[in-house]
Amino acid sequence: MARFVLASASPARRAVLRAAGVEPLVRVSGVDEEAIAEDLGPGAYPDEVVTVLAQAKARWVAEEIAGGRTEWAGEGNAAGLTDCVVVGCDSMLFIGGELQGKPLTTDVTRQRWARMMGRTGDLLTGHCAIHVRDGVVVGEASGCSTTTVHFGDPSDEDLDAYLATGEPLNVAGAFTLDGLGGWFIDRIEGDPSSVIGIGLPLVRSLLARLGISISDLWSHTR
Repeated sequence: MARFVLASASPARRAVLRAAGVEPLVRVSGVDEEAIAEDLGPGAYPDEVVTVLAQAKARWVAEEIAGGRTEWAGEGNAAGLTDCVVVGCDSMLFIGGELQGKPLTTDVTRQRWARMMGRTGDLLTGHCAIHVRDGVVVGEASGCSTTTVHFGDPSDEDLDAYLATGEPLNVAGAFTLDGLGGWFIDRIEGDPSSVIGIGLPLVRSLLARLGISISDLWSHTR
């Protein structure tokens, strides 16, 4: 029975999986995301960018597992891991013809919110699932989920307070749906779990293509 390995350090993605009955092992990839995006060039479609990044993360971890390198201190006991599915994700916001990742600084976050308030954008999340069994990659499936986000118009006081928390600095699109940022999202059209970082419906579909049932993964939490 396959174990679920999450190729991401995101606490939000882990929380979504745990709430959905899956306790993942966690292994963060060592890929250079900026270099990969740069190699794709400015002509790449937004959904292509996030999908390629998700593939790179999942493949990095899958290759490590296939090579028997599973001593992950502090990231879960992966000893003796012979059957697993590795899932990598990458999220960005596409708004005003621009693809945005993590803002990282308060100034950039403020500038983005000035452009986002009262507008809509598409939160794109690329997903890649790779099945590794007995040191061999036996299947791979990938795709992208798109959810339209309608941003509210926070007051200057609320926006200052939000930026001061640091929460939006390290998340795609400079907002969260499941945290303080949820106050400033008027509504969404699509999958809420993908906005948080990992789309459960799409992951279910990708795993089905690999012959893995979601309900089989639940047993690891019982």
